[in-house]
Parts: sequence; C-alpha cells; structure tokens
Amino acid sequence: MRAALVVTGTEVLEGRVRDENGAFVAKSLTAAGVSVVRTTVVGDGLEEIITAVGEALASGVDLVVTTGGLGPTHDDRTMEAVAAATGRGMVLDDHALAQVNRALTSVPARASAETRQAGARKQATVPEGSIVLPPAGTAPGAVVPHDGAVVVVLPGPPWECTASWDAALGVPAVADIVRGQSGGAPLELRMSGVVESEFMDAVRALDPEAAGLVVGVCARPGELEVTVRPPGAVADAFISGLGEAFPGSIFSTDGSGVEQVVGRLLAARDQHLATAESCTGGMIGERLTSVPGSSAWYVGGVVSYSDAVKQAALGVSPDLLRDHGAVSAPVAEAMAEGACERLGCDWSVAVTGIAGPGGGTDAKPVGLVFVAVRGPAGTTVRELHLHGDRERIRMRSSTIALHLLREALGG
Repeated sequence: MRAALVVTGTEVLEGRVRDENGAFVAKSLTAAGVSVVRTTVVGDGLEEIITAVGEALASGVDLVVTTGGLGPTHDDRTMEAVAAATGRGMVLDDHALAQVNRALTSVPARASAETRQAGARKQATVPEGSIVLPPAGTAPGAVVPHDGAVVVVLPGPPWECTASWDAALGVPAVADIVRGQSGGAPLELRMSGVVESEFMDAVRALDPEAAGLVVGVCARPGELEVTVRPPGAVADAFISGLGEAFPGSIFSTDGSGVEQVVGRLLAARDQHLATAESCTGGMIGERLTSVPGSSAWYVGGVVSYSDAVKQAALGVSPDLLRDHGAVSAPVAEAMAEGACERLGCDWSVAVTGIAGPGGGTDAKPVGLVFVAVRGPAGTTVRELHLHGDRERIRMRSSTIALHLLREALGG
C-alpha cells in the first residue's frame, strides 16, 4: 500500500513552525509497512490545497492524509479543499456540530455567542459522505472514501493530530489499508562509529539490491540510521554482513536510540546514572528523561556551565580549574567523579567543551570536547575534536558521550 501526505499551513511553509504532524504520520505508516511516496507542504490558500490533494490522489496512492486547516477562522480551508478535490459538496453534520459545541464548553468565551456558533458550524461542515472523527480539541477530522482511495483529514495542533489519527485507524476503510500491511515494516538499525562513505562501500560489496532488498540510510550526528525492507531471512543475512564489516557498530536492531539502550543496560544491572554537563547544557539529561520509565535508573544531573557551579555542585577543585582550564581531561574526570559522589550513583557521564562559535583558541579550538565516564571500575576520559556549528557540536557530544557509556556498560 502507498500513501501521500499533504501538510497545510503557511507558518509551516515559511519555516516559522516545524512540521511535526507529517513526520508523525509518516513514521506511523512506515512502521505499519505502508510506503509513504510523497509529502507536500502547502500554505493556507484554497487552490493550493485543492491542487496538492488532487495531485496526491492522481498519483494512484491508496491513502492521502492531510494535516492542518480545520479551525474556525477564514484561513482554515482544508475540508473545503478536500471536498473540491474529490468532487463533493459540503454539508453540516449535526452530530459533529453537537461534538464541537460540547468541546467549546471547556474553552473560555472570548467572542460573542454568534461568532462562536458561526465557528462551530464551520468546523462541523464536512465533505458529503464523510466519516467524521471526534474532535480532540474543537475541530473534528474526517475520513473521505474516494474512487478506491481514502482521504484522512486531520487537525493541525500536534496533540490533536495524534489523537485524531488514532481515531482514524479505527475506521475500517483506513484500517484495511494500514493494518493490512502488518509484517511489512522495515527493519530499523542504528550504528555508531561508521561514516556514511564507509557504509556505502560495504553496501556495494554486499549488493542488497541483487537480493531484492531496499536499504535506506540517514546520517545523524555520530550515528547512522539504517532501514532494510522487506524483513525476513534475506534481510537478516544482510544485517549479519554489516555486522562483520563493522564489528560492534550495530547497537540497535529494533530502532531503539542509544538512550533507550543505555536505560535497558542500567535496568538489567539495577544500577543508577547521574550526569554532569557543561557545553551540552542538559542535553544528555533531556535525552535520558525522554525514555519512559527512566526514573528507575536515572537520578538526575548538574548543568555546571560556570566554574563556580563546577566547584560548588560537583566539588571540582579550583586549583584544577586554574591549572588545566574548564575544558580539560582532568576537569571532565573530576566532574564525573563529583556527580557520582554527590548524587550517589553507580555511573556518571560528564561533558565539558567549546561549542563555539566563539571562545576557541589555538591551544583549545572550537570543537574541543572532553567526555568522562565513571563506573565501578574507574573513570575513562575521551578527547574529541568535532566540527560543525554550535548545535551540531553539542548534539554530537551528547551522542558520543552516551555511546561511551553504552560501551562501558557492555552494550
């Protein structure tokens, strides 16, 4: 089965708001084995949306999913556009109107009753023959069958989009497409310590296309994300070949991120972790706490950006800071040891560095980062020389730090 996405919103098109909905729906479909063949981002113009939906349907896909443009204002036009693209009229759905009015009772009234009711009627007006999805906020979604395909219309706010998509999956016309693909989802691998050019050399040697496999690769800071489809014995053999080409580099075969792998390793040991961060500013802690259940193995961390906090919160010696500087192996080691001792943990990871764009010198250039990992057997410090802008250096630092911790944990 094949799907196309139409993301609406001038704010998304102009880059003022990052698209979360298209990525969410695409990931959901891909995990179910549905191939997403195109994503189109358009503004709020009626003709632009009609064209995007019409072109998606004309491409022969089984499913078109739109996001955004379902509110009460003049520029919320997606329902109207879908009706035009599918050659349908627009009708007021009384059941949908009742649902919208019920939802509005929990929204503070900042407009007149007349204006609110006009907005409610607009949101409850859907393409003729639609299956209305209950509103997560105040705007209902819809499922519109059309010439053997299905159009799903979802609201724009991400939490509403997520809830409406879950509701859409319960509609038989959508479930027949999505759930009917069970077992076709690609295998998701994560690799560390491998650059994309090396990976492609190995892929050419293994020649997965000759075996009927489709292999995708996405380079992320410090990692490669690899998809292999279709799953099965041939895909497993290809993955084994990658493992032989890059021993120890595959750290996940189920799509889990390094923070999830670290969490599983700590939980299996019944041990606990603390963090001490300078240049990453809490990024490692944020990644760890994004894992559900992380409170079982992550106790917390210290963002010790200044020397004063390194001394007060982590017990780093002022003499050490004076003699070696904040960005140094001895200070990284002291930060890690202080985190373990002050927070009472079995393990800690510490990062200190120069993320730029300023602050670098000839002796200590931008991109110089020290990572320390402390565990029951002692402390290991790694010196890194990273390239890129500030955000890339910070992200790569956090990723490498988590991988050093993973390796120390035996994962």
